[in-house]
Amino acid sequence: MLVAITGTPGTGKSSITSYLENKGHIVLRLNEIAIENKFIIGYDKERRCYVIDVKKLSNHINEKYGNLKDIIFLDGHISHLVDNLDIVIVLRTDPKELKDRLLRKKWGKQKIRENLEAEILDIITIEALEKYPAKKIYEIDTTNKEIPEVSSIILNIIYGRFKNSKMYAVGKINWLNEKNLELLK
Repeated sequence: MLVAITGTPGTGKSSITSYLENKGHIVLRLNEIAIENKFIIGYDKERRCYVIDVKKLSNHINEKYGNLKDIIFLDGHISHLVDNLDIVIVLRTDPKELKDRLLRKKWGKQKIRENLEAEILDIITIEALEKYPAKKIYEIDTTNKEIPEVSSIILNIIYGRFKNSKMYAVGKINWLNEKNLELLK
């Protein structure tokens, strides 16, 4: 089972997948796989990041891991773009908290703005919806949750343990308001 753990940078993907990995789960870090296998199209100097050939990466993931019965977590803000996913988990964070997290990481002003815009406008969720039906996509607000709690929610979603899984259904989180738009100034 392929499960994407995706979201805007700073929402907790790496922390949560590291926690899941330490608990014995299989985690694939997509940026590392792309670099190791030369699925790189170029380098974006402005954003200071590699541009990944998602099609090659997706083919590789599906050929190597697509038929396994184990839960395979895909860590990366492009993981929702991989083909044949069983579940997409979009991690979301209140834009004020997200800005604070990115400032602590010493990100540049322009990069922070771009990521705040992406979070406020639901870009990751919209991209996931363009590829998968809403019933495969879940959103979790990580703002005031600890890593073990978010990890537990993810596992409960995967194993169908919620009586009302609609609480994490896509579209429940909306950051588009004046207060958050002020953060972009």
